[in-house]
Amino acid sequence: MTEKTPRLRAALERVPTYKPGKPAAAGGPAAFKLSSNENPYPPLPGVLETAVAAAASLNRYPDLACTDLMAELADHFSVPLAHLATGTGSVGVAQQLVQSTAGPGDEVLYAWRSFEAYPIITRIAGATPVEVPLTGGAVHDLDAMLAAITDRTRLIFVCNPNNPTGTVVRRAELESFLDRAPAEVLVVLDEAYIEFIRDADVPNGLELYRDRPNVCVLRTFSKAYGLAGLRVGFAVAHEPVAAALRKTAVPFGVSHIAQEAAIASLRSEEALRERVEALVGERARVADALTGQGWTLPESQANFLWLPLGERTLDFAAACERAGVVVRPFAGEGVRVTIGEAEANDILVRVAGEFRKEL
Repeated sequence: MTEKTPRLRAALERVPTYKPGKPAAAGGPAAFKLSSNENPYPPLPGVLETAVAAAASLNRYPDLACTDLMAELADHFSVPLAHLATGTGSVGVAQQLVQSTAGPGDEVLYAWRSFEAYPIITRIAGATPVEVPLTGGAVHDLDAMLAAITDRTRLIFVCNPNNPTGTVVRRAELESFLDRAPAEVLVVLDEAYIEFIRDADVPNGLELYRDRPNVCVLRTFSKAYGLAGLRVGFAVAHEPVAAALRKTAVPFGVSHIAQEAAIASLRSEEALRERVEALVGERARVADALTGQGWTLPESQANFLWLPLGERTLDFAAACERAGVVVRPFAGEGVRVTIGEAEANDILVRVAGEFRKEL
């Protein structure tokens, strides 16, 4: 008798597995996790108390429409309510975007290396990923991306700042790109790390979307706001796109706890600014220290740094773990290091200095 198994979609055989940042092992030498771009600080003032209170209604479904959160977002960012959609983190909303625009035979275009979820969510939808190499400076090559657009292109991701390199696309080149991109192709400005940008020449995507119906802005509460464990993100787009995102959202995907915590976080703007400034200061301190050791780093506008290590990538990651910090290696390319607690950052700098002497 031949054992039969359920038939699964053949397309899934080509879907890469998402690799989360490796956690610090319990009882092991690695005490600090610098591998997932998480905020090292606890929730903003009042947020934890709000979340605990919201947990009292765990026996009830959350508000499917995220009514209160949507109203808060509309007011906070001065956008129409009909232009908003929420989801399970920005990656959840990104998947909704692909589902809303692309299917078999269609193409989704993005820079590479960039956010590693892009090829996953593209292939899950049955669409074809088109990856355009970054420039030598680890920045989006927007001219090459324009040249890669075909009549099958349905969606373009522009990760700004880019994950994992931290580099940015500035106003003039981004506006030129948007003006030349076909109006029928949706361009998504993935701004998961926008709060950490200190380059005045990098535009806020909300300024660019308002008079461009084919532009969507993607944001998250996971990074600067420190709600990575609650999974809540949102998109701002013109009404047809936002309506499609609401249709493709997982029903009740954003929990009541997440909704209430996000609202409380939006109302703690001053504390948010203080924490982000502290992280930006640490970013500068660590970058200066590494540069002083002889490392060549792309300028980061995110809450992480990129070390292009090539074939020594895994060796460096192993050295960091032995010293007590876990980083995010991309084999054969480089290491992404989240800016964390000062103690963790100091360990990273020390290991990098010792490793540099071996090169």
